[in-house]
Amino acid sequence: QVQLVESGGGLVQPGGSLRLSCAASGDIFSSTIMGWYRQAPGKERELVAHIFSGGSTNYADSVKGRFTISRDNAKKSVYLQMNSLKPEDTAVYYCHVLRFGINYWGKGTLVTVSS
Repeated sequence: QVQLVESGGGLVQPGGSLRLSCAASGDIFSSTIMGWYRQAPGKERELVAHIFSGGSTNYADSVKGRFTISRDNAKKSVYLQMNSLKPEDTAVYYCHVLRFGINYWGKGTLVTVSS
């Protein structure tokens, strides 16, 4: 089984920074993809960033230059450093792992960007 637990969400002012963490347990090892999705109020869940086992990354256009995804395979963790946060970044952020064609999701952590 795979379990993903997010942490690091909270309230931050526009222009501020926040770092999200996702700790994975179970049979993860070197999963092909680890990443983050988010779902804003009243909107569909969307990709924020992915990082592949080889270190390659991709980002949603809306967060390029502001967010950085990283992973620590030894700790089976994935991180999302969020800088220059905007109110439109407000959402529940979900950790995601793809392993052998199966998608695994965390329960989410809420990020609220507001003054």
